Amino acid sequence: MRTDYETLLLERRGPHVLLLTLNRPDRANAFNTQMGLDLRDLFTGFYVDLEDVRCIVMTGSGSKAFCAGGDLKDRNEMTSQQWEQQHAVFEQKTRAMMDCPIPAIAAVNGAAYGGGCELALSCDFIYAARSARFAQTETRLGIMPGAGGTQNLPRACGVRRAKEIILTAEPFTAEQGYEWGMVNKLCEDETLLDDALATAARIASNAPLAVQQAKKSISMATQVDLKTGYAFEIEAYQRMVPTEDRLEGVRAFNEKREPRFQGR
Repeated sequence: MRTDYETLLLERRGPHVLLLTLNRPDRANAFNTQMGLDLRDLFTGFYVDLEDVRCIVMTGSGSKAFCAGGDLKDRNEMTSQQWEQQHAVFEQKTRAMMDCPIPAIAAVNGAAYGGGCELALSCDFIYAARSARFAQTETRLGIMPGAGGTQNLPRACGVRRAKEIILTAEPFTAEQGYEWGMVNKLCEDETLLDDALATAARIASNAPLAVQQAKKSISMATQVDLKTGYAFEIEAYQRMVPTEDRLEGVRAFNEKREPRFQGR
């Protein structure tokens, strides 16, 4: 796994947990083309090789912003062609995150506006500091969400609430996000990262193949009808039966010890 990304900091936190920090604090961790390329490369790489990572925690550098979305200073006076070319990179980044088999937790430590809110929503769930703020501000800029916002936000908080958030472009608090079902856990600012990393460690301690297959199956729940979704679940379940991890899990239970999963 590369560790020399221009806009990302990567740090192992325990044997199987990766802390991913968006690192453009001078621009509120806003996306430029390079950050899009860096995220695309990282998550595409995980689709090919998991690098023994079992859970990712994503946060922002500094204390004021998780990610302010697209860098509007960088985008100022862009031609339509330049804008579309940059956004194509962002689209590929979003698809790479969607396809990544490793669970990801967004630890939102400040403003998550526009594409930053979409980035948090592209993770599997969100922990947020009480001081964090969210918004889908695109309609104030003459555009609309284009990194999964119109798809992930309704799935998180319902269609009617998502319409209100996107169409008004009004910011909302972490507490509101929690009440609406978008944020899984409200954390004190000083404990946010520890809370997210503790949950990541708990996920990483479980059988990795089982976690990956369960994630895929859960993601299907909102995309297909019940019977088709259940058929997908059973197919995913059957892949676990012949694994060494299944044998180890049952053996560890009977021997009253912690299992030692190998991802096989």
